[in-house]
Amino acid sequence: MAGLNADGVLVVDKPVGPTSHDIVAQARRWYGTRSVGHAGTLDPAASGVLVLMFGEAKKLSSYLTAQSKAYIADVCFGRATDSLDASGATIAEQPLPSDWPPADELAAALEAERSRTAQLPPVVSAIKLGGRPAHRRVRAGESVELAPRPVQVEAIELLELQSNFARFSLSVSKGYYVRAFARDLGEHLGVPAHLSGLRRTRSGAWTLTDAVSWPSPWQAVGNPPPMIAAVDAAAACLPSASLTLDGVLRARQGKTLLESDFSTPPAGQQVHAWFSPERHLVALGHSEHGVFRVLRGFRES
Repeated sequence: MAGLNADGVLVVDKPVGPTSHDIVAQARRWYGTRSVGHAGTLDPAASGVLVLMFGEAKKLSSYLTAQSKAYIADVCFGRATDSLDASGATIAEQPLPSDWPPADELAAALEAERSRTAQLPPVVSAIKLGGRPAHRRVRAGESVELAPRPVQVEAIELLELQSNFARFSLSVSKGYYVRAFARDLGEHLGVPAHLSGLRRTRSGAWTLTDAVSWPSPWQAVGNPPPMIAAVDAAAACLPSASLTLDGVLRARQGKTLLESDFSTPPAGQQVHAWFSPERHLVALGHSEHGVFRVLRGFRES
């Protein structure tokens, strides 16, 4: 598939099995480019929305990755694993009480989770310690301790509850581990638990409705689905500002801009996507003491 014009965002529905890196590697081969990344890892056992970034759209990586994500999560009670999901080795088992499930206690546990501001990540994770992923250290027999990380829970809803199983919908911030949610929920209820299934339904502005199946029929016939242009991806993840023609020239030259260089200037000090009068993506920039500085420029389309 070499020679395809790979520049933009492609939302795919990752199947269970491959890693997120496997999907990226396939995309590199099929599109004939090394310039491919993703906006948020999905474990091999998880499926759903995976946002791939190609070419110029990779410059939006830190902003697309920072957006909130939504999931459907299945939690199994009565067994805990070292990886906190069904693929791990069993580290604890316990028969469930005869009055299980405890609806009132579960409601209290979910309310506590909604107010969470920090979460202890799973030790079986890609978080690096001394340059090595924590999961490799754990598999080598090392004792690993990770620090809690700031997180935010936007919403949690109980969808289904059975004798040893519960299904939830979650909307959470970057850095939130749903496997850790299963662990903490079990601890709150006094039983071992693990994540038995996970499907990401949204990443930032994009949902399963926007996703193409993977692999999909186009890979056999060489007719790839259209990508989301970098200009539209920027508008989906950042506030916008409109440049004048003189402002476009100054921004492309990497110069400092003033408010007069914008027809619609940035509001506030957060990073904005700067667009030309023709709605081309020119740069990402921010304000400093009344002047505006370019953080990243984009190739002229």
